[in-house]
Order: sequence, then C-alpha cells, then structure tokens
Amino acid sequence: MIETVGVPHVVPLEIILPDEPLLMMGAGPVPIPPRVAAANSIVINHLGETMNKVIEQIKEMGRYVFQTTSSHVMGVSGPGSAAMEMAISNLVHPDDRVLCICNGYFSHRMAEMVSRVRGEPVVLQVANNEQADVEAVEKALRTTKFDAITLVQGETSNTVCNRDLDRIARLAKEHGCLVIVDAVCTLSTMPLEMDQWGIDAVITGGQKGLSSIPGVSLLAFSDKAWNEKVTARTEMPFHWCLDAQLADKFWNQKSYHYTAPVSGLLALHEALRLVCVETLPNRFYRHLHCSEALQAGIEALGLQLLVPKQHRLNSVIGIVTPSQVSADVVRTHMSRVHRVEISGAFGLNILRIGQMGEQSRAHNLFRTLHALGASMQTAGADLDLPAGMAELERFLSQPRSNSSSMTRAMLCDTVIPA
Repeated sequence: MIETVGVPHVVPLEIILPDEPLLMMGAGPVPIPPRVAAANSIVINHLGETMNKVIEQIKEMGRYVFQTTSSHVMGVSGPGSAAMEMAISNLVHPDDRVLCICNGYFSHRMAEMVSRVRGEPVVLQVANNEQADVEAVEKALRTTKFDAITLVQGETSNTVCNRDLDRIARLAKEHGCLVIVDAVCTLSTMPLEMDQWGIDAVITGGQKGLSSIPGVSLLAFSDKAWNEKVTARTEMPFHWCLDAQLADKFWNQKSYHYTAPVSGLLALHEALRLVCVETLPNRFYRHLHCSEALQAGIEALGLQLLVPKQHRLNSVIGIVTPSQVSADVVRTHMSRVHRVEISGAFGLNILRIGQMGEQSRAHNLFRTLHALGASMQTAGADLDLPAGMAELERFLSQPRSNSSSMTRAMLCDTVIPA
C-alpha cells in the first residue's frame, strides 16, 4: 500500500489537558459526580437484557424528574438542541402555526427550528432582561389561531427565567395549543410539573442540572401529543435519527433504531439515580439556597447582577462587567491563575456563573467567588472582596427554617417517588 496521506503528528491528551483540572462553573457542562464518571467508562451491548433494564430505569427516573406519567420518555443521542429538534420536528407539521415566545438566543433557536420543518413561526419578542408577560401571550393567542407554542423555562444566554411558565402553559392549553418547553438549564434545579401544567414536550440536556455528560439528552412527550401528532402523522418527518416513532422502537419496544451511546446512557442513569436519592424537594432547595447565596456574595463585592430579581434565572447567574473591565480578561485570569472556568455571553460584556447540579455546592461557591473577585481586581475593578466572601458565608450559614417563603412554597407540591 502506498500512503498518500502521511501519519499525523499527534500530541497525547496528557500533554493537551491541564495538570490540574479546571473547576467548571460556567453555563455548562458542569462537574460530574464520581459515580457518573465511572458509569461513563463502561461499554456494554446496546441491545439485550442488561441494556433493557437500564433503559426501563432511565424512563422511570425520567418520569419522576419531569413529573409526568407519560409512557413516552426517551433519551436522545446528541446535545439538548438535538432533543429540542426532535420535539419540534415531530410535533410541528408543515404549515402549523407556532407562537414562539422569544427572550433570548435559545428561544430564537426554537423559532428557527420551526421554520426548518416548514412550520410557520410567529415570534412574540419579549423585552430585554424580562420574562414573558402572561397578558401579552394571552393577547397573541386570542388574536391568532396557533397549533403550538414554544418557550424556555430558563434562557441560558441572558439568565432570564420565565417564572410564569405554568400560567402560560395552562393558557395555551385553553386555546388548543401544544406546549413545547426547553428546560435544558433548569430541569431538576427548580420546579417543573409537566402533567400538572399541561406541557406536551419537555427538553433537557444531560450536562447541566442533571450533572451528567454532554451528548446524551432527555425528552418527554405527553401521551396526548404523541397520539395526535406522532402516531397520527401520515408523512415522514424530515429527520431519520430524530424520528420519534423510530426512536420508540428502542425506548419502548426493545428493538433497534441505531447503536445507542451506551456509555452516555449509563452515565445518565447514574445521574438520574442520584437525583432520586436526593429527591427533588431537597435538590430544589439546595440549588435555590446556593444560587441566592452566590448572588448575595456577588452584590456584596460591589458588582451588579444583569437581570432584576423578579425576572432572574437562578440556575445561571448573569453579572454586569464594570465598564473599564473586559469580561474576557477576567475569565482568562480566573482560568489560568485560579483554575476556575466561567462563561462569557453571546456578544455581551457580561459574565455567567452556573448553579446547576454539582456546581451548587458550598465549597465550589467559595472558590468561585474568590476567583471572580480577585480576577476582577486584577483586571481593574474596585471591589470589596472580604465583604463578598463574608456575605456568602453569612447567607450559607442561615438555617433552612429561615429560608425564603418562595423556597418553601416551591417545594410543597412536588411528587415524591414511592
């Protein structure tokens, strides 16, 4: 054989990767627990009795996390955006009119996907750094007949939370719309009740609130949406890999669709199991308490949070960078000196810190806040680092009984697994 292409010079991973791993405190992916990492190192047959047991438990645990009794919970080989595309490409048919509630980058992505499957997106643009207004949504629904609505629970790009998701979903159902929700950065960090709120599809990624690996996502369809839009469909969907009926062969019929990402599914299984061990009420409390503590510490430093509290997402915190400071310089210093990685934004001079899954641990908060404050000072900001650290410690030291009324109210209706 004559080699027309020579052997490339390849640098081993142990040289590429840093000696000390970075603490991943950005908008995702997040640190993963040791049990999830161990599961991700295993390869088994993607068909057969062992995988069938794994799949059945993923679906059962998925129903708990989604708070649904639907029989149509399935994994997706790909990022959260692949799960998003599976939901839209199966529930939105050509010429369907869809109200796309947009208040950031990822909600606009859903509108684009509607266009790509030959639906008709009608964008309801929300004001900057604000959640969707229920009255504006109701007005749009009364003005035009829609087949579906799309919206995010939390907009990762600008850290806005659509806190009235439950009211909007119920309103949409009153007008005969399917409801498709992106919960990529919020699932298991804050309440979402798929059945109670009348949601027809919920999308999430593994690499955020669930603290699993990137590349394997989770999706749930309501039985109503499945029966009306998936099984009743007469023409083939635009996607083969994302055809929900084909995927159902693997997830519910113990048959073949394509070779499943077995290691990623084992990791997802362990991540979901850890959520169930912790229980959703305890997990919601941990995320909210840690996020509010970090927010208090950031403000005590002398920094401003991007989004007003009533519109603010707790699972990703947006921070306004002082005018004389470069967000990129701060992030670079945090990574190189303090070995902590946080996120920038999509064209904005802001910083974003994640509070999802394993990020919401007290020791990670202290390390991250100190790295942020010290790097800000190095970049030219005038801050009070001791005050920020003290406020973080004070907030975290509060007993659970003194937590906010919102913290207690958000836990009361969650269904605990038997």
